[in-house]
Amino acid sequence: MGNNVLIVGASGDIGMAISKRLAQDGYKLILHYNKNKEILDYHIKDLGSESVLQMIQADLTSSNELKNFLKQLVFPVDHLIFASGKTSFGVFQDATESLMDEMLALHVKSPWMLIKHLLPYMVQRQNGNIIFITSIWAEQGASNEVLYSSVKGSQNSFVKALAKEVARSGVSVNAISPGYIDTKMNGHFLEEEKKVIIEDIPINRAGHPDEVAHVVSFLMDSRSAYIQGEVINITGGW
Repeated sequence: MGNNVLIVGASGDIGMAISKRLAQDGYKLILHYNKNKEILDYHIKDLGSESVLQMIQADLTSSNELKNFLKQLVFPVDHLIFASGKTSFGVFQDATESLMDEMLALHVKSPWMLIKHLLPYMVQRQNGNIIFITSIWAEQGASNEVLYSSVKGSQNSFVKALAKEVARSGVSVNAISPGYIDTKMNGHFLEEEKKVIIEDIPINRAGHPDEVAHVVSFLMDSRSAYIQGEVINITGGW
């Protein structure tokens, strides 16, 4: 079993937590980022230089940058994790066509293209994990986050469909659906709004990126191979 993992969106809070956990588990990491290289450079010190095979910058909303990104992958990719994401907060009728294109490219088309490129190697080896970090809004939907809810819902559907297609080839495809996690992505909420959200969560707190990373580690374990096409909620009962 190969142990090279490509983490898309490694510089985000959840992506970085996943990177740390998988480095501890002994995996070799290929880390993608877009704009947060300084943050990634800082945290890489905790991973150990021997754990990081490559760092690649790319804006995955750009078709040209995506193609260039694929050309830069010089190491075989045994497992693939999508931790990238961008929220869009606002009334749906104010959304522009360019924003729609950007959200679709980042959350839907770029995963399609990456997986199309990398899947043949996994099928040939009869082994591999593909894991998406989606969102509670993919199933529940969120007012003022209609675009984000839509593209995350697309990811969930893609996971369920692809899992059936590649199951006999030894490739596991699953998703993790976090609820309210303490990350920079949720930084647009006011303190009073955060308080209201947490009061509505039965466990009465925000989730931590490390808790998402733990479930990634669980799914990557060969003993979890019978889990296929699932969307695992990490919501504190929300």
